[in-house]
Amino acid sequence: MTNFLLACIHLDPFAIVRTGGYIGIALLIFIESGLFIGIFFPGDSILFAAGLLSAGGFLFFWPLVFSTVIAAVFGDSTGYWFGSKMGSTLFKRKDSRFFKQEYLRRTERFYQKYGGRAIVLARFVPAVRTIAPILAGASSMKYRKFISYNIIGGLLWGAGMISLGFFLGSLVPNSGKYVLPLSLVIVVVSFLPILFNLARGKQAI
Repeated sequence: MTNFLLACIHLDPFAIVRTGGYIGIALLIFIESGLFIGIFFPGDSILFAAGLLSAGGFLFFWPLVFSTVIAAVFGDSTGYWFGSKMGSTLFKRKDSRFFKQEYLRRTERFYQKYGGRAIVLARFVPAVRTIAPILAGASSMKYRKFISYNIIGGLLWGAGMISLGFFLGSLVPNSGKYVLPLSLVIVVVSFLPILFNLARGKQAI
């Protein structure tokens, strides 16, 4: 348990997977998907590392995928529930350095325009996947609509990231020693949509 906590503090995906196993991975994915503190966890890297280790026989592939997808779906649903309960409070909260009412208004318009696709796409962007379900609940998106896209996003992201790691682990000998640089590449690539939108926003000004 101590080693798992130390791995989480150091955000070492390889150590997190080795010390946490199925339960540890599922717990972190749940937290990242549904709680504000999860914004700091490297979910992409953790799942990619889990896939690599699964290819090496450390974890069984299908139980890993199943537990991850379930954790991701329940995590997003928890975030939605929190947003739906605290939505009125959030919309009444005064602007501060880190919080602007316009963020919520803009998110509400975003969900109205793109609907469920926003929930699916948010899964693949760090930090956004933590905040998106909370704002979906706060923005009054119907849960029946939310849960269907939540499941699709959880499947595509959870199974997809693990499968990517598993495929590479099966293809490249001793791929485990490359998990950290490869995980860093995945995190950087995940942030590209944010950078692209920021650049496009500046051009529009």
